[in-house]
Amino acid sequence: MTAEVRHSEPRSWLFVPADSEKKIAKAIDSNADAVIFDLEDSVAADRKAQAREILKALPARSTGPQWWVRINPIGSDDHKTDLELIANADVHGVVLPKAESGADIIQLAHRTGNIPIHAIVTETAASLFNLLSYRDPRSPLAAMSWGAEDLSAALGASSKYDESGELAFTYKLARSLCLAGAAAAGVQPVDGVFADFRDGEGLRAEAEAAAREGFTGKLAIHPAQVAVINAAFTPSAAEVEHARAIVEAFDCQPGAGVLSVGGRMVDRPHLLAARRVLARTREEKS
Repeated sequence: MTAEVRHSEPRSWLFVPADSEKKIAKAIDSNADAVIFDLEDSVAADRKAQAREILKALPARSTGPQWWVRINPIGSDDHKTDLELIANADVHGVVLPKAESGADIIQLAHRTGNIPIHAIVTETAASLFNLLSYRDPRSPLAAMSWGAEDLSAALGASSKYDESGELAFTYKLARSLCLAGAAAAGVQPVDGVFADFRDGEGLRAEAEAAAREGFTGKLAIHPAQVAVINAAFTPSAAEVEHARAIVEAFDCQPGAGVLSVGGRMVDRPHLLAARRVLARTREEKS
């Protein structure tokens, strides 16, 4: 089940129900940087065993997206069985839903070893109080994303939207805490899903806003969303050129604290941001 990643830090993370061979085939052949085979919410309880068998039978691949598996939450009836699948399958990483703290990551890692973990960190009420706890150098945590649907249910909300149709404050807060928590932990911040897969313009606007804020990838629920997400999180030619100019300027004057690049003053935070842009284009490792 091993695959060569298409992008060093996945821009698009495409969910696919693990009990549908047809949908799995379409996901694998998409341009997603990472495919998440879902054993949790999108698979009914009486089909989870069949979904595991489908994943076991997938042929090995040398190219294409990273392969991840979203297992069931810690403490659930299916969690242990899912881990047995992971132990016998060559996947890139594990997606852990309903994570409540960094302790959950360490607990999971005791069973999965050094396999990278992508944690969905805002799906319970308690999770909102523990976003800094993921900052642990012992952890194999690779990415953090946020979710509103399960959080809305956990809070007993009738809707996650306000009267204007935008996300209510609580869910905007969860999103911001995920972004800050991922930055503090030094892992990839991944924006949540855009539910209306037919609304390409709405997805584009949301993905581009997320990229401006600091997210470097986004969850997808349909192959049609992949191209829009990849474009939103790919630095433009102008951004790459400006980043390269900043890096080259500091390379020429490594002791400088502030320099002029393109008629604008730039300092060390700009250099860090520039290196991140180039890292996302594989031009430089930050």
